[in-house]
Amino acid sequence: MKYLNIKKALTAWQNLQPLSDKDRDRLSRRFTVDFNYNSNHIEGNTLTYGQTEILLLFGKVIGEADVRDVQEMTASNVGLRMMSEEASVKEVPLTQNFIRTLHKTLLREDYTNSVITRYGDRFEYASPEETPSLMTDLVDWYNKAEQEGKLSPVELAALFHYRYIRIHPFEDGNGRIARLMVNFILTRHDYPMIVVRSRKKSEYLEALHQTDIEVGPVPADGAHADIKDIKPFLKYFNALVATEVYNDVLFVSEKDENVWWYDGERIAFRTPNYTKILNAMRTQPTLTLADMKEVTGISIAAIQKLLDQLIQKKYVERGEKDGSWRVFVTQ
Repeated sequence: MKYLNIKKALTAWQNLQPLSDKDRDRLSRRFTVDFNYNSNHIEGNTLTYGQTEILLLFGKVIGEADVRDVQEMTASNVGLRMMSEEASVKEVPLTQNFIRTLHKTLLREDYTNSVITRYGDRFEYASPEETPSLMTDLVDWYNKAEQEGKLSPVELAALFHYRYIRIHPFEDGNGRIARLMVNFILTRHDYPMIVVRSRKKSEYLEALHQTDIEVGPVPADGAHADIKDIKPFLKYFNALVATEVYNDVLFVSEKDENVWWYDGERIAFRTPNYTKILNAMRTQPTLTLADMKEVTGISIAAIQKLLDQLIQKKYVERGEKDGSWRVFVTQ
């Protein structure tokens, strides 16, 4: 969409409503994998996109995987479902208890603080003594701001994220909670949920860092920042929401059999042979190269070349034990 912005993206999204049950399910499956993979990958989780998909959709662990990373990813998905259920009850205000419960689901810890930033300096967040009152202020502000309706849902979500991160109430997991709470807020206002992509982590952190510079180092100032104070992060967040929403529009509405999706990226294959191979793998996962030639009519040499590219991109992989193909791109 030319000159993409939130208004255009949301208009295109609204024009697709109501979605069919099939499209809602497709979006839900895609979002479940994308959100959990990216939100945890940003924090250092080592599961691949494919491992995450198999774990969350089928409850299986494939290949070598760190036990803690598997547990973390599983807990993250429970937290996502908990958040979605809570957000659906729109008449109930946000509470500190919900945020604590969400965090305990992810990490089983309570309020504490202070970290070394990616720039190597120590960044002071709210002290343990300050944290309870600042969290009370945050939740009270949010409930009041939501009722007043002066801020758009996107502004509300961006400002909540920034204020929450500046309080940094827990020793670990604050980024994951902030990204869940962004979607909590968007969902409450009937906006599509979004994913902060780990491959663009530097843009995300830089937007927060530039906003920190403008707001200043005092934790209480960050915890009480106004919408006009967070311009770098709001600019980043507006672009993120516009892109994510419009990609949802494309995912649902585009009817090109040669267009596939992988971790939020639209893949337009230049030859239909890719699609022939992928569809053959999906319908008959144990195909050999000879079988693929029979099904697709493509030469074995050409199949091998295309397969090498699909495997290199991690769009597909072959199971070591059963030899079946796993397809991680979707339509």
